[in-house]
Amino acid sequence: MLRTRATRPLPVDQAPGDAVFPFDHAHASPPRELTDLLGGKGAGLAEMTSALGLPVPPGFTLAVPLCRRYRAAGWPAGLDAALRSAVARLSETMGRSFGDPADPLLLAVRSGAPRSMPGMLDTVLNIGLNDETAHALAERSGDPSFAWDTYQRFLHLYATTVMGVPDGRLPPRADARAQDPRQRVAALKAAVEAAAGQGVPTDPDVQLRQAVEAVFRSWDSPRARASRATEGVDDDLGTAVNVQAMVFGNDGADSGTGVVFTRDPTTGHDVLYGDYLPHAQGEDVVAGKAMTLPIARMAEHVPDAHRDLCAALRRLEAHYRDICDVEFTVERGRLWLLQTRVARRGAVAAVRAAVRMTHDGAIALTPAEAVARVPADLRARARHEVLDQEGCAVESTAPSLGSGIGVSPGRASGRVVLSSEEAAETEGDYILVRPETSPDDIAGMSAAAGVLTTTGGLVSHAAVVARGWGVPTVVGAHHLTVGAEGVLDGGRVVARAGDVITIDGATGQIWRGAAAEHAEAADPERILANRLPELAVLERWAGADDHRDEERAR
Repeated sequence: MLRTRATRPLPVDQAPGDAVFPFDHAHASPPRELTDLLGGKGAGLAEMTSALGLPVPPGFTLAVPLCRRYRAAGWPAGLDAALRSAVARLSETMGRSFGDPADPLLLAVRSGAPRSMPGMLDTVLNIGLNDETAHALAERSGDPSFAWDTYQRFLHLYATTVMGVPDGRLPPRADARAQDPRQRVAALKAAVEAAAGQGVPTDPDVQLRQAVEAVFRSWDSPRARASRATEGVDDDLGTAVNVQAMVFGNDGADSGTGVVFTRDPTTGHDVLYGDYLPHAQGEDVVAGKAMTLPIARMAEHVPDAHRDLCAALRRLEAHYRDICDVEFTVERGRLWLLQTRVARRGAVAAVRAAVRMTHDGAIALTPAEAVARVPADLRARARHEVLDQEGCAVESTAPSLGSGIGVSPGRASGRVVLSSEEAAETEGDYILVRPETSPDDIAGMSAAAGVLTTTGGLVSHAAVVARGWGVPTVVGAHHLTVGAEGVLDGGRVVARAGDVITIDGATGQIWRGAAAEHAEAADPERILANRLPELAVLERWAGADDHRDEERAR
């Protein structure tokens, strides 16, 4: 059922309209410095819009204090009017109106906390769709299958995210070309009504309010609380909400969506790292269910958009002077940027990128800035990762279970656990094995020795979260499946729950049993000099800084 808290007065005098900021708002400070007000995503969108003039779909941000007020006293009085005013300005900018049955503007509602929480908070896309506006979208686009695919997506996401309908109670979304789209949508509507006792609201204004409220509520969801507990984030921080004009990555063969890092967040090498998925919307990439393409393959599908993306990524990295993580959509060959933030990266990547950015003329980190980015504990972790990998290079004697994509370095052994619920009852080291992970798996991931998924790519949920936590992870082991019996390969059980397996998050290799203990590196300094020479540079700079501190102290 829908859960809507009563409207109450604001606990302070400031009107909600004073906490709603268009992306192009003229702030007194650079937007990227305003993450406590705008949240990380809102600050990035405003920075790309106002400071860089990059192609960002217009929109506005409901600032973080509004979430705090909602948590304290319910929906703020005056916020409905502020939303209507902001949407009216956005409609004027876009040249089409929200809720117009003839030419509708559709909206996306996304979270954006001051501290990055990948996948933990809610998103609702395609807001404003109902039977009338879906027909209008079909007319305007000239492609009814696109319109009905988008309508299905909206109904399914709204029902699960806003109305709390369990995903298993709904028919799976299918290609709108596969059968009569009206029958498909009708079946989905009936399933929602049976599960929730009411249908998805048809009034676009109601949809928007309830979607914003769902994002506010998601701050206090069990998965978000578990994530904050793991990362030491204050529960009272709150999240911003970003409302943005929709662009459609599912609008034909020359459309798509992706996530890309300006440098490899595992190794720190200066190469683009990410996934692209043609004819899809953004949630399809991070969910880990689809067969994505390496970002370089994007050039085969939409060469002009790929060229524009490469240019935008270079500008972003030079502007932020750091590795950036960027979400984007291509609509009918045109590139749109949906998010940028400073990227999470592994220890080795942190070391290599920091030093190499001191030699990049467009970034020009100072040695002191490089050292500050990679403190002593992170340098120590990088050292261990390199030496452990060297010791693991000898062929394991354990039986191989094949390989996937290594996305978070490190070798880990443990008992197979097939769900986060089982993980909570498991003592000792375990490997969480899932078809793909979701935000609901966060507690199981945080305590796991390693994570293995049978689907997903470089930027799937499992990859992004585990990389940030330093949990060894292999994704995309497509030859394996997860069933009630355990882990299967071609229908044959190769590991049951409780069996020990080993994964290598650098090479992607998987073994049955505990892999042989790696040998101690015979000459660790030579190995480090060959494999990660940047570490010695950082240590030298750190030592020089320590020496200067001692001199000043004397």
